[in-house]
Amino acid sequence: MLPEVASWLHRRTSKAADWPVETLLAAKEGTRVSVVLPARNEEETVGEIVGAIRADLVDRAPLVDEIVVVDSRSTDATVAVATAAGARVVSQDAVLPGEGRMSGKGEALWKSMAATTGDVVVFVDADLVGFTSSYITGLLGPLLTDPDIGYVKGCYDRPLIGETGTTEGGGGRVTELVARPLINLHWPSLAGVMQPLGGEYAGRRSLLERLPFVTGYGVELGLLLDVLQDSGLDAIAQVDLGRRVHGHQTTEALGAMSGQIMLTAWSRLQRHGRMLPLEAPATALTQFRRSADGHDLRVSDVGVGERRPMIEVPEYAAARGSLLS
Repeated sequence: MLPEVASWLHRRTSKAADWPVETLLAAKEGTRVSVVLPARNEEETVGEIVGAIRADLVDRAPLVDEIVVVDSRSTDATVAVATAAGARVVSQDAVLPGEGRMSGKGEALWKSMAATTGDVVVFVDADLVGFTSSYITGLLGPLLTDPDIGYVKGCYDRPLIGETGTTEGGGGRVTELVARPLINLHWPSLAGVMQPLGGEYAGRRSLLERLPFVTGYGVELGLLLDVLQDSGLDAIAQVDLGRRVHGHQTTEALGAMSGQIMLTAWSRLQRHGRMLPLEAPATALTQFRRSADGHDLRVSDVGVGERRPMIEVPEYAAARGSLLS
């Protein structure tokens, strides 16, 4: 490990318990906080998450100013459940309709920048089980207390829960098999980031609105690499949130996610001048599934779209200018 990374780990890693609500309230000083949950068919979990945030950090302590669920074309009761729990729900496609429609988690996160008003934005996945509001307070801690920090990643233990039991530390397969090797090979200064693909993180709007958003599963990696390029390692912090439990994807689905992660990494290597210009990689992923007749072949497109920095969208820039003035 590079000496600068060892130093960063010591200075920029904390625990959620290090950031009690009282400390954050004293440090908030007029900073507006938005919490965003991107959701697609998460009726079983989104209500409990929203309810916990509202009860602990809106009603009991005025730390969070708005809870926004960005609905990504759900076909279940996600919208009704989230609304009943106290969130403001916006349809992904209703935000900035003039920018057209794209798909993927990153699209929902990008649209959330135009649907929220916070100076600090906290992102939380809507499929978490056993969520506690310490996720939010932990992520807010470094941002509210240190003006030099612009981006905070959550880290945690990720168990793999299957039909035969639970394997502690068995989750995060794409992280360990794809993202971490890529980061250590090409961005060794980020080797200390424990959960580069984790869906719980927070940032200052002034930073996030300057960054492009990959629309698919590469959004977390893209943001992390772009923050490093834009602001440097010391602008990033990480907070140990304990344990993260959520639903797991099939191996086939993880293969498609891995393809998007690799394409996102390739795009940043090119954009940041870290390799010579090359022919763009293919985006077709061929996978096989056993059938009665042998193997069925399945080809999918894992290409990733990308949204420009939100500050470059005229409608958003005009709205922000009016708000600030």
